Amino acid sequence: MTVFLTSSPCVYQAPRAIINPENCFLVNLFSFLPENPRCLFVASAPDDPDFTDRVAEEMAMAFRLAGLDFSQVETLDRRSQDRAEDLIADSDFMVLCGGHVPTQNEFFQEIGLRELVKDYGGVIMGISAGTMNAADRVYLQPEEEGESSPDFQRFAEGLGLTDINVLPHYQQVKDHMLDGLRLFEDVTYADSMGECFFALVDGSYILIEEDGTTTLFGEAYCIQDAEIEQIAELGDVVLIESSEDAWEPDEEWDEEEENGNWDGEEEE
Repeated sequence: MTVFLTSSPCVYQAPRAIINPENCFLVNLFSFLPENPRCLFVASAPDDPDFTDRVAEEMAMAFRLAGLDFSQVETLDRRSQDRAEDLIADSDFMVLCGGHVPTQNEFFQEIGLRELVKDYGGVIMGISAGTMNAADRVYLQPEEEGESSPDFQRFAEGLGLTDINVLPHYQQVKDHMLDGLRLFEDVTYADSMGECFFALVDGSYILIEEDGTTTLFGEAYCIQDAEIEQIAELGDVVLIESSEDAWEPDEEWDEEEENGNWDGEEEE
């Protein structure tokens, strides 16, 4: 499969969903998709069908206006979870929608999505929460009131599509306050000890090709051991990983381990 990890593929603060062509996004995406692909939108709010349908409709229209017309549009949420395997098999392009990361993560685990997408032959695109949950070991960055508490679970099992943890919408949330704390300086930086988070602005993305080659496109920052460094600007293309040292998911995940701690060894 081919994976696009986006912060958001849409133009920031546009009055409607408009696909952002910056950083060669459309050129790259179109090159991996068949003509008139069958699209499956996987919900972030599985129990809110109106929201899921609206997102699917608006995104399908945005892609159509950008020159990509879907031959089929389906949604995977609570209404259709019993048909998840068939819906996935009958798609060429799977979009993991944005929303509340823990809520979406719980839904993914309930329907066994990790196993269902393991041998997917199409293109998967994550948006915001969907990108975060694509990771093997997901960092659940606090975002709602009360989640900055040390008792809030910080890591969970994800889809295993990458070992990269992305923090989306950096241009929007970098100065955000949560529970009286600075989201990044007081919360995320502390969580980054021994970790590496890629903070992306909208319009930036990471492309993972079938052979494991992983490339960053656009403005991005690395947050590691309580420090932040800008690693790319608008228009930059940075090779993160070549096919020779492509990452493979670790099978060891201990669901009983307190706070979702990882048992396996992460490769550098």
